[in-house]
Amino acid sequence: MWKRMITLLLAVLLAVGVAEAQRPKVGLVLGGGGAKGAAEVGVLQVLEELNVPIDYIAGTSIGAIVGGLYATGYRAAELDSLFRHQEWFSLLTDRRDDLSTVPYKDEGETVYVFGFPMLNKGEGIFDRGGLLRGQQVEAMLDSLMGMRGINEMEHLDIPFRCVAFDMKTATEVVFSEGSPAVAMRASMAIPGCFRPVKIDDMTLLDGGMINNLPVDVVRRMGADIVIAVDLQQKQHKPLPARQKETLVDYIGDMLKISPMVSWAVNRPDRQRYEENKKLCDIYIHPAITDDDTMSFQDKSIARMIQLGREAALQHREELLLIQKND
Repeated sequence: MWKRMITLLLAVLLAVGVAEAQRPKVGLVLGGGGAKGAAEVGVLQVLEELNVPIDYIAGTSIGAIVGGLYATGYRAAELDSLFRHQEWFSLLTDRRDDLSTVPYKDEGETVYVFGFPMLNKGEGIFDRGGLLRGQQVEAMLDSLMGMRGINEMEHLDIPFRCVAFDMKTATEVVFSEGSPAVAMRASMAIPGCFRPVKIDDMTLLDGGMINNLPVDVVRRMGADIVIAVDLQQKQHKPLPARQKETLVDYIGDMLKISPMVSWAVNRPDRQRYEENKKLCDIYIHPAITDDDTMSFQDKSIARMIQLGREAALQHREELLLIQKND
């Protein structure tokens, strides 16, 4: 911790020395992790209480949603209320509550079974690429953005980027323009769960497949100091570097192996994650478990918000070094 504090203090002094009377720019990174994103709300509460400025935000998956809404102007108290009072089951499954007791309902293009959209006419189950469409999530995000008069990322209160993964090329896509709701929905398209988002020639999946803690992204935005909130609990060791002469490379060259197979073999996301952890100045790691990923129940949400607060307060002294003096 002391090593990080010294590094942080040097960064503050350097930034002040380079630009007279101008405070260093602070970037916030919010990692992915499903329901564990509630802990990020707890962290935001502490940042507000300590008057820590946020100049840039980058997020992945649920971190993209929390970060995007915060960049829109929603404050921690509003996000707290959203997490606690949202009907997550219906939202995530696209279930229609008005049809929840109806065994079968054919409504034009869609067939519902107890309110769940089971079949879209003209669309095979394999055409979806995911069990759930995510339409209600995107509609909710669109509505929340619309309430603040935001329909383009360029109009956000705080500069914001979010990460998705193009499965056709197995590469990172960083959204900096266009519809925030579409970008955030693409960033959380969990493979096999949510249908991919198709934009132009790209087929986009959850950004956690390539960059679950996008510290490098917020650095490129111009952040002098980076606060990263990491929801990942299982710490993977990067795969050892392989030489070109390995068998898998020869096979790949001969068979023109697909980008997704290459991704599965090399797992570049693991190396990226380890590198990004080292790039941040204040690393906040709430004491939650991977079992909490789908824990959207009220008690679990409240517990994770509190754990986020506690994790942030462990860095109180570091955060006070960069607080804004009004």
